[in-house]
Amino acid sequence: MSQAPRRTVVVLAAGEGKRMRSATPKVLHSLLGRTLLGHVLAAAAPAAAEQTIVVVGHKADQVREHLAEIAPTAVPVLQAEQNGTGHAMRIALDAAPDAAGTVVVLNGDVPLLRAETVTALIEAHEAGNRAATVLAAAVDDPTGLGRIVRDAGGGLARIVEERDASAEVRAIREINAGIYAFDVAQLRTALGKLSTDNDQGEEYLTDVFGLLAEVGSAVGVHVAADARETLGANDRAQLAGLRAMLRDRINTDLMRSGVSILDPATTWIDVTVTVEPDAVIDQNSQLRGDTRVETGAVIGPDTTLVDTAVGAGATVLRTHSIGAEIGPEATVGPFSYLRPGTRMGRKSKVGGFVETKNAELGDGAKVPHLTYVGDATIGAKANIGAGTIFANYDGVNKHRTTVGEAAFVGSDTVLIAPVEIGPGAYVAAGSAIDKRVPPGNLGVTRAQQRNVEGWTARRRAGTVSAEAAERAADKGKVE
Repeated sequence: MSQAPRRTVVVLAAGEGKRMRSATPKVLHSLLGRTLLGHVLAAAAPAAAEQTIVVVGHKADQVREHLAEIAPTAVPVLQAEQNGTGHAMRIALDAAPDAAGTVVVLNGDVPLLRAETVTALIEAHEAGNRAATVLAAAVDDPTGLGRIVRDAGGGLARIVEERDASAEVRAIREINAGIYAFDVAQLRTALGKLSTDNDQGEEYLTDVFGLLAEVGSAVGVHVAADARETLGANDRAQLAGLRAMLRDRINTDLMRSGVSILDPATTWIDVTVTVEPDAVIDQNSQLRGDTRVETGAVIGPDTTLVDTAVGAGATVLRTHSIGAEIGPEATVGPFSYLRPGTRMGRKSKVGGFVETKNAELGDGAKVPHLTYVGDATIGAKANIGAGTIFANYDGVNKHRTTVGEAAFVGSDTVLIAPVEIGPGAYVAAGSAIDKRVPPGNLGVTRAQQRNVEGWTARRRAGTVSAEAAERAADKGKVE
């Protein structure tokens, strides 16, 4: 039984990214569910590397902290002085003295890179028994990028950075994507021969290819099927462009899997989101984080879901939801706000202009309109009238309200927690309830109504109200 090939992944993530004009390191800028660095690490995962090394530099502590969250097994290695990619690679290999076989080198700012492309690069490199393989791409505008210079036989002769390139080399449209596979042993030897004799006075990792070719080692080129995968982000305008490309990729993949996206240009879905076939996503909707949408659910228009689970057949219209669970066939919206801890049962309803927080709704429970539900349990088939307030905060502590199965709470009611409304109980509209209402009872706290005769004529004389009252009084006399 053959042994699995030995592999190491190195991600170069030490740069500052000055053109971002940001206090955040470039590789920690995010798009659609992951940071730039997070996207690159996800693309490298199928390589099944023995170890993953991330070279950090600018604001290294921030990058280390992020790595601890998203890739705790990755090893951050500090490049204190940015002396070039060759220098960064030497530092990385010094931290991995036992590395053998293939080392895959990735830049930390290429979020569109697919795992399939990384895998194909590795397979081509190892199948060709090469010392080095570069990932290349053919682009319309190669400005600012290193060029792939081929030899007479079509193989790789060298890689030339634009600042060091002649006019003839600058005319080449095949560019270096900054993604490589090397034989570790031969790379170590070549790194020891690098010089700083170039425009930047730095050690270029790309010079390794020429050094290896000079001694007759096999070097090769693997061309990416889609050049967009190799694009990096040097400023926020480029980052926005990559975000739009990734949006289109995600939406296309989902639509081809059976999801209906009615307006892909205004639908933004994170790579971490799961959407099942036959779900419908309407325009101007965002699905973010750990959101899951089951089959037959309808989301939007104008809806944002963050870390929200939506059950099969549910409808969520013009809603903002964070950390909620929406049960099968439930309905939400329009203009609803579901906050963390909201859990809705099957066929339950949260209607227009309703806010919920840490609230549980049983199967078939309804909160149709204009209500705040905080820290509450609402039983199956209970109904909460319009304008009801669950007063959960006493200024110091939060308290919980329980509304029993099939209970009915009238409109414009305040339930002052902690309080319980029993199963089948009713609360009269306009009540302020701070004591338990037993099952089957009616809770009411209204004061007796009294009408002050002639008040409008005396206190609001000359107003339109007084005139209307006088006309009504005269009409009554006639009748």
